[in-house]
Amino acid sequence: MSNSTVLENTLEDLETDSNTPKYAHYAESASVTEGYIMGTPVIALCGKIFVPSRDPEKLRICPPCKKLAEALFLFTE
Repeated sequence: MSNSTVLENTLEDLETDSNTPKYAHYAESASVTEGYIMGTPVIALCGKIFVPSRDPEKLRICPPCKKLAEALFLFTE
């Protein structure tokens, strides 16, 4: 199985599963910008693959991403 097949299946699951809670994820800023512009998938700190399409300020922060960011000293309150 190629990596592109796995990626396509993951994206298909994300698009069709509308009952899951929506979270804002932490990811590399250059990747997020490219994702917004080109529609390319981004890998968050928690490992979730997503295509940025919404204002992250309106969403709750993904708890695993927040814990990882705090552990890496990337986030301070």
